[in-house]
Amino acid sequence: MSAVLASRDHRFSLGLALAALIPRLYVALAWAREPVWDGHYYHFGATRIAAGLGYSEDVLVGGHLTWSPWCHYPVGYSGLLGLFYKLLGSGLWVGPVLNACVGALTVWIVHRLARMYLSHWRARIAGLLCAFHPGLMLYTAVLMSEPLAAASVALAGYFAARYRAHWAGIVLSGVVLGLSVLVRPTGLFVVPLLAFLFGGPTWRELLFRGVPKAAMAGVVTLLVVSPWTLRNCRVMDGCALVSTNGGWNLAIGVISETGRFDTLRGSDGCPVVTGQVQQDRCWAEVGKRRILERPGRWLSLIPLKLRHTYNHESFAAGYLGEANPEAWPEPRRAWWRQRMTISHHLLMLGTTLAAFGLVTPFTRRDRRFWIQAAGVASVLLFACLALQTAEPQLFYLIALAPLLVLMCLPGAPEQNHVGRFLFGLVFMTTLTHAVFFGDDRYHLTISPMLCILAAAALRVSKPNLAADGDLLRNTGGTP
Repeated sequence: MSAVLASRDHRFSLGLALAALIPRLYVALAWAREPVWDGHYYHFGATRIAAGLGYSEDVLVGGHLTWSPWCHYPVGYSGLLGLFYKLLGSGLWVGPVLNACVGALTVWIVHRLARMYLSHWRARIAGLLCAFHPGLMLYTAVLMSEPLAAASVALAGYFAARYRAHWAGIVLSGVVLGLSVLVRPTGLFVVPLLAFLFGGPTWRELLFRGVPKAAMAGVVTLLVVSPWTLRNCRVMDGCALVSTNGGWNLAIGVISETGRFDTLRGSDGCPVVTGQVQQDRCWAEVGKRRILERPGRWLSLIPLKLRHTYNHESFAAGYLGEANPEAWPEPRRAWWRQRMTISHHLLMLGTTLAAFGLVTPFTRRDRRFWIQAAGVASVLLFACLALQTAEPQLFYLIALAPLLVLMCLPGAPEQNHVGRFLFGLVFMTTLTHAVFFGDDRYHLTISPMLCILAAAALRVSKPNLAADGDLLRNTGGTP
């Protein structure tokens, strides 16, 4: 019977991925236009790679064009685009169609990962939420790295969870995470979270089994990244692990008055620079110096940064409006912004409720029922009140969700290894953008994981058989 259930589950994963591919292909082929904003640079870098010129540009020196290496932007997304540009040409449809395939793969991963955390039907709900998430579908036409970063982190987590008892889990998760770091260097912050997937339910198992395995996966990750690092040391004006925008982003997060991206100028602290690495180091020093000079001001910007990161979802509509203004007038962009934001708000709410469990298995005579019910009611009341204000502070919901899990309130669901990993991703994303700066596109890297956590809010008490043939523990975060 378990083999039959597993076979049906795998067929559902594949069917759902194919169903998710159809609308994404339509968006890719019908709505994609000339890349704008950061997408322009990813596309340009990919065309250079496809032409055999490496990650570079031509600069005018003494009246002559001279080849000059790049590493300001991470190379991973342009490298993958360059491979497909080499095979299929650099038509405007290639990148978005690749995004559509990455999005369908993400849906498959979400359902498979959810089956290690949730019951049969809740895992399907998680997969459906990811498959038809408005923001993730619209982002298919956007030539940006967030979908690939989300897919690679999810895949690394899946390999670590699926093969947690074998060396394959360490190697596969490390390799995929190394590729993810080449797409977005913040993927390095995921390495410590692998300890949750490799460890057990107790702190002892986490420390003595999870942490060593995560460290070994981290070594594999760095080995994957190291050829690119050596390339940077060889051709740039100094060594850079992946890219030279870390110090740049830190300085923006300190100097910005809004908590969002702001253009840096020489007058902000680096008037003379001689190369990309030297420039990044200069901005890193500027950022650290200003934090130490005025730590209170830097801390006061954190709510603004998190508000821009979590409070709404609009980047894809703005990008497409910039790329094709006639087809995307303000009313159409507003329509999409509203739908994307509503769906994102629901995922945030579900993620917070997952820390309590929306459907309780306790009777009303059990004090755990009343503690849990009070927590759920508080979350819902806060959300209702926040939505009545001009600038809703809904970001507090998702920012505090991992802390609610750590509190281990009576009646709250006990998270298994996958649940701890997912909440860890939420916490790490919040911490990253509290330090640097915020923008709504950054939460899209964890939106697929939020689909799983939102489905986890629908808690049941009866255990179920996992798709991979393992009977999961009967905890609140499991079936």
